[in-house]
Amino acid sequence: MASNSAKNNEEGCLYVKVSLDGAPYLRKVDLKTYTNYKGLSSGLEKMFCSFTFEGQSRDLVNGSEYVLTYEDKDGDWMLVGDVPWEMFTETCRRLRIMKGSDAIGLVDAVAAPRETEKCM
Repeated sequence: MASNSAKNNEEGCLYVKVSLDGAPYLRKVDLKTYTNYKGLSSGLEKMFCSFTFEGQSRDLVNGSEYVLTYEDKDGDWMLVGDVPWEMFTETCRRLRIMKGSDAIGLVDAVAAPRETEKCM
């Protein structure tokens, strides 16, 4: 059985699963249809607007009550927008839209190694 990433490469697509905290369903999105983080954020807003965003314009990358995160190829959860777009599309395995209050630990975990590196 071929892996999802191998299947995606053969078809010229880069599908990843997207979950929204509290939503009873998952979606899939093709990252190759977007060229930057702003476009991805806008597409996800439209995809999930009927469930949570209530028709209001939100920017998931640049601040709202929700935070857009992704799982990289090493299994680590990172904040979307922390790396260049090309690197993101190469390493992203899953997307998760989580409430900002739930991402506090993630933000601390992402920041902690950077502080440690400065000390060494």
